[in-house]
Amino acid sequence: MKTLDSTPKKDGFRMPGEFEEHAGAYMLWPQRPDNWRNGGKPAQKTFAQVAEAIAEFEPVTVGVNDDQYENARNMLPDQVKVIEISNNDSWIRDCGATFVKNDHGELRAVDWTFNAWGGLVDGLYFPWDKDDRVAQKMAELEQTDRYRLDDFVLEGGSIHVDGQGTLITTEECLLSEGRNPQLSKD
Repeated sequence: MKTLDSTPKKDGFRMPGEFEEHAGAYMLWPQRPDNWRNGGKPAQKTFAQVAEAIAEFEPVTVGVNDDQYENARNMLPDQVKVIEISNNDSWIRDCGATFVKNDHGELRAVDWTFNAWGGLVDGLYFPWDKDDRVAQKMAELEQTDRYRLDDFVLEGGSIHVDGQGTLITTEECLLSEGRNPQLSKD
């Protein structure tokens, strides 16, 4: 797995539409006590139900911190793969890799910088270092090259695409002082 110096567009890659077929789903196991009540137990039950429902249609991989591995393995059905991926919180849509593909079906990962929705300015929590490494670990698991954007903060869930070049986001997410103060609408 290499970290590439180019961009997906230059290399002929695009972000597929939300509705396009994909190979599987990743989730992270909830446990953070300041985000999840009762030690995350109610959320864990719900996440297990969601993983089980998705697994009826496609492979599911759930990343867990070491101290939650046995708990997650016991709560999740056998067809759900449980792996250790250290993380600070469970929102993999925001901190995980965004996968892009080319016309030949080749896959690559985009590893956005993640800083817990605003870093030290207006972020939700500190530290977020483990979350910022999740995308790289996903690229390694998928054995694919990645693009790392150290100077651009983005949560994967803050963008939506149609696979044809249209991207929808909000100014609040993309241009907040805690994310990308070097950018403007101009």
